[in-house]
Amino acid sequence: MAKKSLSQRDLDCNWHPYTQHQTSQPPIVIQKGKDALLWDENGKKYIDAIGSWWANPHGHCNKQIAKAIAKQAQTLEHVLFGGFSHRWAIELSEKLLEVLPKNQSKIFYSDNGSTAVEVALKMCLQYYLNKGEKKATFIAFENAFHGDTFGAMAVSGIGLFSEAFKDYFIDVKRIPVPKEDNFKSVETQLESLLKEGSIAGFIFEPLVQGAIGMNFYKAKYLDKLLKICKKYKVLTIADEVMTGFSRTGKLFAIDYLKNKPDLVCLSKALTGGFLPLAATSCSQEIYQAFLSEKTEKAFFHGHTFMANPLGCAAAIESLKISQKQKTKQKIKGISKIYQDFEKKQNQHPKIKSMEHLGVIFRLEIQTEEAQSFYSSLRNTLYNYYISKGVILRPVGNIVYLLPSYSIKKSELKKTFEVILNSLDLV
Repeated sequence: MAKKSLSQRDLDCNWHPYTQHQTSQPPIVIQKGKDALLWDENGKKYIDAIGSWWANPHGHCNKQIAKAIAKQAQTLEHVLFGGFSHRWAIELSEKLLEVLPKNQSKIFYSDNGSTAVEVALKMCLQYYLNKGEKKATFIAFENAFHGDTFGAMAVSGIGLFSEAFKDYFIDVKRIPVPKEDNFKSVETQLESLLKEGSIAGFIFEPLVQGAIGMNFYKAKYLDKLLKICKKYKVLTIADEVMTGFSRTGKLFAIDYLKNKPDLVCLSKALTGGFLPLAATSCSQEIYQAFLSEKTEKAFFHGHTFMANPLGCAAAIESLKISQKQKTKQKIKGISKIYQDFEKKQNQHPKIKSMEHLGVIFRLEIQTEEAQSFYSSLRNTLYNYYISKGVILRPVGNIVYLLPSYSIKKSELKKTFEVILNSLDLV
């Protein structure tokens, strides 16, 4: 009997995310990675132009982070965080609080972006409950995506991901993303909802909505919405899972804002893409509401591997790299290449629009009709990019880039060449 390939063996035992296995192609089995490149089981090379789902900021197999993890593994691999702590969690929290907005006071650990959001939502609900108030409704943007756990799904707005579970969600009111042409209407809608007095919090992806296809909006509009929330004393949650750690050109997207959120959710690039770890930060006021002689007012939420020492060691090292001047220059270099491409191709008949911020780039292809999330065009484009050795995951007719900062100019050039050539398929 012929020996099965790794991809065939994978299909025998694994269930992959967001995949209809009845109709999908076998998975590509990756054997190794370095910087912005990946190699599959057959030796084919790919440019990872999306940083492996936005988790890899410094390139695959970054030596500095790998060395920190290896060293940590010889000292302490894990210890429960209930009733115990360790130096690496303390050091990471201290470093995060140094760079987060000054109103952030405490760090609560979990293990992925969804759970970071789940923690923030539960903190908001119990914050009011501990104060003797019942506020159980959240405000979120239309077409948002905050994760796949139940609270995170509820405040998300992409039906394809959550349609099957919608009857089990907490109450959420949705408002449009604020743009120049609708801001007054959005402002009015928000204030009207806040006046009802039942809102526990407003959650948002700052400046860029990721999963819908990198939908950009201006800091000045978000700032005004946060100001209104503060006026009505409603808690605000910044979901920085995708935008955090310099993706937008600043360490955090909320660094573009004057008004700061009460809670911040972090994950993905937190450990440099090496290990699962997440953090939810909050203000001292929120933390204070959980302090009591009554045990039931404590925050009863925890994850087995929260504040895992290996993840903390990786995150400490990744944060150091993010803050280096060399990293900042790399980000500026990538942004400059985006800018040059936009100028050169701004009259292309098949390009409807282009936009970028930091290392995030968005190109919308001109089509005769609206394209769904997993449309046939999307699948055609995806398969074409893979055949050319470039990993991109289009959203309908939108193609985006979010590479690691280690990507070379030649690799970005090839990526854009492949994208331009793909327009002939439309």
